[in-house]
Amino acid sequence: MKARGAVLTRRSAQQAPLANWAELRAEDQIEIVKHAQVVATGRVEEVSLSGNVLWIEADGDQPRRLFLKSDGVLVRRA
Repeated sequence: MKARGAVLTRRSAQQAPLANWAELRAEDQIEIVKHAQVVATGRVEEVSLSGNVLWIEADGDQPRRLFLKSDGVLVRRA
């Protein structure tokens, strides 16, 4: 049982929203969440030095997209 708890804890930590977007690196797989809904998924293309602006290469046929922290979106690792 102890090992199972550790796995669940790691999974929860991965799905927690990132407070500091500057921690993200190119090619990290992420989800963008707004109002408790996943609005985009993809790989990080670029993050501003301030960590307030994020470009992602979206999955599927979607073009690359820009997200601003000030728009109230949350980012979590996928």
